[in-house]
Amino acid sequence: MKKTLDESKPIYLQIKAYIADAILDGSLDVGGKVPSTNELATFYNINPATARQGVTELVSEGILCKQRGVGMFVAEEAKNILIEARKKDFYQDFIIPLKMEADKLEISHDELLRMMKEGGE
Repeated sequence: MKKTLDESKPIYLQIKAYIADAILDGSLDVGGKVPSTNELATFYNINPATARQGVTELVSEGILCKQRGVGMFVAEEAKNILIEARKKDFYQDFIIPLKMEADKLEISHDELLRMMKEGGE
């Protein structure tokens, strides 16, 4: 996990994002144990309640599951849930603005697709 936090967004969202990224990149496997809120708080030098807030959101989204007295673990469907959510965000954050800008510049959809194919090789 990333060692430093910044002022770009609330700390609990950064904790949530770091755990999600670790699941997506394979650093945390399905069924794998996630650091406790106290471990996260110590690692990042933050209040445990702040770490708990990020972890709690992941639990409510079905990405982590809590085993009482044992800890938090990566849920079976965690990676699929994260991928689907990020695809929706990607569409909203990148594809829609891209299409709007292409329309302003009178770039056809075919030309836009060609540009994307050429740029990706």
